[in-house]
Order: sequence, then C-alpha cells, then structure tokens
Amino acid sequence: MKNIFKSVLFGALSTVALTGCIDEVVPTNGVDQGQVDSSEKTTVAKIWAMPAYMVQFNSLGRPDGDEWHGDCGYASMMHVLDFMTGDMCLTGPMLTYDQYYLFSMGNLGVNSAYTQFVWQYYYKVIQTANIAATQFTADSESEVEQGYHAVALAFRAMCYLDLGRWYDFLPNDKTTPVNIDGNNVNGLTVPIVTEKTTEKEAGNNPRVTKEKLVEFILSDLDYAEQNISKSDLASKLLPDLACVYGLKARLYMWTGNYAKAEEYANMAIGASGCEPLSEDEWVNPSTGFNTLDNNSWMWGLEAKAENDIVKIGICNWTSFMSLETDYGYAGAGCAPAVDAAMYERISDTDFRKLSWIPESTANPLVYDISLSQPDYLGYFCYYFPYGTVKFRAGFGNVSDPTVGSATAVPMMRVEEMYFIAMEAAAHQSAPQGKQDLIDFMTQYRDSEYTCDATSMDDVVEEIVFQKRVELWGEGQALWDIKRLNYSVTRSYKGSNWEEEKAFNTQGRPAWMNMIMVISEENNNAGVRNWNNPNFAQVYTAIPIPGDDVEPQEVMSRAGGFGPIQNFRTPNPRLKKYRPLWVIE
Repeated sequence: MKNIFKSVLFGALSTVALTGCIDEVVPTNGVDQGQVDSSEKTTVAKIWAMPAYMVQFNSLGRPDGDEWHGDCGYASMMHVLDFMTGDMCLTGPMLTYDQYYLFSMGNLGVNSAYTQFVWQYYYKVIQTANIAATQFTADSESEVEQGYHAVALAFRAMCYLDLGRWYDFLPNDKTTPVNIDGNNVNGLTVPIVTEKTTEKEAGNNPRVTKEKLVEFILSDLDYAEQNISKSDLASKLLPDLACVYGLKARLYMWTGNYAKAEEYANMAIGASGCEPLSEDEWVNPSTGFNTLDNNSWMWGLEAKAENDIVKIGICNWTSFMSLETDYGYAGAGCAPAVDAAMYERISDTDFRKLSWIPESTANPLVYDISLSQPDYLGYFCYYFPYGTVKFRAGFGNVSDPTVGSATAVPMMRVEEMYFIAMEAAAHQSAPQGKQDLIDFMTQYRDSEYTCDATSMDDVVEEIVFQKRVELWGEGQALWDIKRLNYSVTRSYKGSNWEEEKAFNTQGRPAWMNMIMVISEENNNAGVRNWNNPNFAQVYTAIPIPGDDVEPQEVMSRAGGFGPIQNFRTPNPRLKKYRPLWVIE
C-alpha cells in the first residue's frame, strides 16, 4: 500500500485542512438542536466542534474505506489507555473480537496504524481547539469571546497534558533513552502546534522538553483560569473554571508539585459544587455512568441518537463497555473485565465492587441486572467472570442501540479531585493523606473501610489503588502507574489475563513511553531520528500458574449455566480482530 499519510502537524496547518476541519467535525454531531440553532446564529459552531469531534465515529478515516470499529472518538483513547495497564483485560467466549489487541499486547511499531491513531487523534482535537482560538482571540474586545478563547485553550491544554504524560520517556526495565538512531530522548515530549504556527514551522517542529511543555500548558490554563467564566455557554460538554482547576491539579501531579496539586484539586472541588456519586447512582441499571445529569461529573462527552456513532450501533462506548447489551461487542462475548487480583483486593463492603461480575454466584454481593432472562447472574458468572457492569446502556435499554448507545462518558469527575488532593497531601504528610483517604472512603464508599498503611509509599500506593478502583474504565490509571513507577503484573495464580498478554514488569512498562508514527518523522524534520525507543516485542509472556479448579467445577460454581447454545448469537457485523493497515 502506498504511503498516503501526511504529518498531522504539517498537514493540519494548510489552508485546506484548516477550512476542511469544520466540515469534518460539524457541530450537529454531539450537541443538541438548541446548540446547533444557537451556533448558526452566533458563530460559536467552532466551540461546539471540539466536543463534537470527540464523539465522531471513524475519526481516523481509513484510506481503504473499511472503517476500524475501534475508532469511536475520545472514548477510544480511554480504552487504549486502560488496556495498556494491568487493570483492564477481557472476558467472554469471543475474545477474537478484541479491537484493541495490540495495545494490551504493548506491541506497537512506528509503521502501525494504531500508533498513528493515537498521534493523529490528539492533534486533530488540538486542531479544532486552534481553529476556535483563531475565531475568538485572546485580545478580543468582547469579554464573552475571551471566554470562548479560554474554553478552546482548556481543550488544548487537556490534549497536551495527555500527550506530554504519554510520550515523555521515563526509565523502565527494557529500553534506554538512547534510541535506534543514537539520540538520547530523555526529557522530550511532543511538538507544540498553536493557532499561530505556520506551515513552514510545522515542517521543522521538534519535540519540546517537559519543562517547556509544562510552561506552555500553564500559559493556556492561566488564561483560561482568568477568563473562562466570561463564556455564556453553560454545558458539561465544555470545561468551566472547576475543570481548569482540575487540569492544573493533574498537571502539578505530573510535575511533582504536590502542594500546588493539593491546592488546585481542592479549588476544583469547591468551584464544581459537585458531590461524589451515591451507591444508588453508581449501580443504577438505567442511569449508571451513562448520563451527564448527575452531581459528580464535572466534564463529559455525550453521543446522541442522531449521531453516526450511535446510528452505526456497534462502534461506540456502550457497544464496547456494556456486556448487558445484545447488539455490541461486549455483549457478544468480548467484554472489558477487571484484573482478578484487583477485584479480590476490593472489600466486599465497598459498593464499587458491584461494578464487576464475580466468578461465582456464591459471592454475597447483590447485583441489579437489567435483563429479563432468569438466573442472569449465573449466565454472567459463567460467560463473563469479572466483566464490568459499571457503564450501563442508556435508559437501561439493552436491545435498541439508538437508545442504549446514546450515552455520556465521563472525562472528569469530582472524585478524581478528592484522590488527587489526598495523594498530594500524603506526599507531604503520610498521616494526613491516610486520614483524608479514610474520611473519604468511610463517608462515600465503604463505611467499614480501614487502612493499615503507615509509610508514605504504602499510604500513597493505597490511595492510588482506591483511585484506580474509582476511575476504572475512565482512562486515568496509566498516568499514575507511569508517574509512580509501578509494576504491571498479569501472570499469577488465578490470573484472568489471556496467556499471550500475561506480561510482568519491573517498574513501569516500556510500552507506556508511547512512540510517534513514522509518517511524522518523514514529514517533520524536527522530530526525525528523535522518536522514543521502540517497545514492540520487548516482553515475553509468562505462563500463568495453574489453577486447581477444574472446568466442570467452575461451571458448577457459576450456577450450572453451561451449554454454549444458551449464549446469545453474535451480531454478524462484528469484526474479528485483525491488524489495521501498515504505513509504508
């Protein structure tokens, strides 16, 4: 296949690309009719284009016309991030439908379209933010337009913070910072593209240091902090002042400025006016983790019935995350699952454990499954042990994708801010961080919670573990694992990982230092020969120690739900795993 790809950084800056971007991310995708009508009258379409693009199906735009089903907007990035940890694996009888296979294998190369997908996606979101920032300038005479500019900068800052944390090379057990070209990439992140970057500059745009990227992100967030409240667009699809504080809290955790991280996390909590989800809200089979209409989410995405991502039925968040549906990938037998060891560590008195199906109906927890089949828990235990029921189908409708897949996805919840504040406090005072954790857990999650940790490292680890439980499936765990140099352990007795993905690392995995796609090096002289070291196939799967339980005993423990003919018929439109095209 000939190389038809251009540098995202280079190509996005041409006049055609800048003009065409709005055509690609029309504001009718992901916003309601009132917002569309308002956009047509007031030219704020470029603001709504940002959240609209983040729920656009086939944003990758496969050149052969055969869309990748795993490309379902920013939610795909959340999937990718979680599958690259040890917290999320797969369960079910049809794992060949895994669309994110190479990400969980840590087996990406510079010529892989999966590698391009990550790189291209973020810079396309940045492109929409730059277009909005050009339409509504920082020095506008209109305070409302200054507010719009601040919204654009907050979106851009979110993307660069993700990119910086992902591409920042950190020490690991398999690769060194000296790449195949002999260059030391330690301390380098990604190129910066703003609304003022010229086409010529984009063609020779090097990776900047972490310090320079942090300075750039802070400049965007400082402006947003001062001006975002001037915007007259009130919607959880758009960041507000509390979200800006939240982004600063995330940034300061990355830089290790724990005093500032704690300060801004607490400011985010205060400014948001939000409260942690209650148990009833968490486990609700109709509205659990699928709607912006709750008092915990600060910022989110939303797919609507008229959007392509919903109309296509099987290429959206609900399809991949809700095993209760009878039309999507998860329900057909390829569902996200929590790591077994992680699940076992969660106390049975913690209601968040209801986010996953146990491997046995003997589990004392009570589940509210929204399907009518008798003994459905036994069915789930047999076919989907440890599978997630955290993210419910819209209105609990598991049969009609135009209803069940019209759901929202959380980008920032107030609970994250609580955990940032308590971890930041623990780095400064272990007893204080421990007490903050106990206070949160006993008040909001588990009235019987106790914490035996005493040292700073142990307190921090316990806080981060509870944060990973809290935000499981929401794309946040990788940042903490990489930042704190935690190991990923997938091979152990009782593991529910597939054998070929059972890697154990010593400290952070090499695959968490993301690599650039080769087309970027080909078209941007500034990054040529300065890619991160390739991590493809540097780990060898470790055989999972045997389990003493025989298959027929598992069947019995699951309530005798065994005959395969009882399994729902997979949708013929589902695609078995096959690699995307290779960039040549």
